[in-house]
Amino acid sequence: MTTLRDSLGNWLPDARRRLADLRAEPSLEHVGTVEHVGDGVATIAGLPQTRIDELLRFETGALALALKVDQRQVGCVLLNGAETVVAGTRAFNTGNFARVPVGEKMLGRTVDPLGHPLDGGPAIETPHTAPVDRPAPAIADRDRVSQPMMTGLTVVDAMIPLGRGQRELIVGDRKTGKTAVAVDAIINQRDTDVICVYAAVGQETSTVGQVIGAVHDHGAIDRCVFVVGEPDSPPGLQWIAPYAACSIAEYFRDRGRDALLVIDDLTKHAIIYRQLSLLLRNPPGREAYPGDIFYIHARHLERAAKLSEDRGGGSLTAFPIAETQAGNLSAYIPTNLISITDGQIYLEPKLFHEGQKPAVNVGLSVSRVGGQTQAPVMKRLAETLRLDYAQFLELEVFTRFGAITDERTRRTIEHGRRIRAILTQPEYRPLPLSRQVALLLAVSERKLDAVPLSEVERFKNDIATALAQRCPRTAARIEETGDLKDDGRQDLLDAIDACLAPGAAKRDRTG
Repeated sequence: MTTLRDSLGNWLPDARRRLADLRAEPSLEHVGTVEHVGDGVATIAGLPQTRIDELLRFETGALALALKVDQRQVGCVLLNGAETVVAGTRAFNTGNFARVPVGEKMLGRTVDPLGHPLDGGPAIETPHTAPVDRPAPAIADRDRVSQPMMTGLTVVDAMIPLGRGQRELIVGDRKTGKTAVAVDAIINQRDTDVICVYAAVGQETSTVGQVIGAVHDHGAIDRCVFVVGEPDSPPGLQWIAPYAACSIAEYFRDRGRDALLVIDDLTKHAIIYRQLSLLLRNPPGREAYPGDIFYIHARHLERAAKLSEDRGGGSLTAFPIAETQAGNLSAYIPTNLISITDGQIYLEPKLFHEGQKPAVNVGLSVSRVGGQTQAPVMKRLAETLRLDYAQFLELEVFTRFGAITDERTRRTIEHGRRIRAILTQPEYRPLPLSRQVALLLAVSERKLDAVPLSEVERFKNDIATALAQRCPRTAARIEETGDLKDDGRQDLLDAIDACLAPGAAKRDRTG
């Protein structure tokens, strides 16, 4: 007993001293209660101070995003831990918005929209985070689009040129090569300084795996980030996937670098938002989409921009993808996105099934910005290319009804077929600018008109070797300056003639 009394005597003064140092201050914590939960959304009562898009935390550790706020209830979408949230679960305000890790350590990684690794690698520890949703740059902070964004696809770079900071929609029916066009553009940045971010919104796991595998095998995966909203993840997580990917890309843009954002695709994103809005009992509009669906996509795509020199001069180029049904470009979501973006690349099912890949319909595709960024040599060579190709397509339709009797019409048809052969390109094989210029020069000079169509593919393969062996300095100058002088033009013509000379194919095979 004496020992216990002595111990208490020693402890009590120290306890009193520590209690005297404490400063009791009042604190206010808002606590809500889940009234209803299901299908990835929850209704909470008792959080009157909640703001739109605020991050909410449940006592189980699950997170949610507030999408609907009124005087009595808060409607939110669950981001994780949906199975742990039931009616009666307590919810708390965090005062914060959803954030995602950003920075150099994100490069080469595959993550979910909250920054958690999906590639089996270690957790990403970075000192920087960014809000998932943030305002677009102001008009005064922007600059005109002045640098080309080369995709490596001849049909795009020649007739639908794109610029860094542009928003170009890739639209077409299912299974027409929309993702392949975007992936080729990513692969083509392997020799540039562009950082690529790919956002998958509800895409099949096999499709995402093919994209990552293609970039790994053919591109520079160490300068790419893959943000995946998996199809079996909560709808709220899929919904914020493109926003999180955009924030990751903006980190590099705001530091004076160039970034490319691919969103695959915004049609699924709109469907997910429609699902969440209907579950939260928001009033439906056209095709049951909520009335603010146009604003949602416009506000997001406005974040892609070319910044002024005062803001570092970086750029963020956006390639959103949209899906059509039976080629209906006048559907609600495709129409919205066409009016938001700076042009569209339309992939036609008929061309795809005929074997013309990429199946770009040149007549319905347009770039409203990139023409001013096109390389001078490409602009000169492609000046009449679109018109010649359009005339060929029109004549080809009529010649299917009977034999060609007019010699001029026959020459136009044969020339157009060579143009189409040049514009056809295998998947995952983007071409450098110098090789595109050589192919277009051969077409514009009608060097291929007398070549059988079956030999055009051989010529396309041989020209790469000819450029490397006969005029490497000219090819390097084209890549560096984007222009072609008279002496360089003659060098290219000599290389083309060498490829077309009789016996060239045999020499290449034996050599």
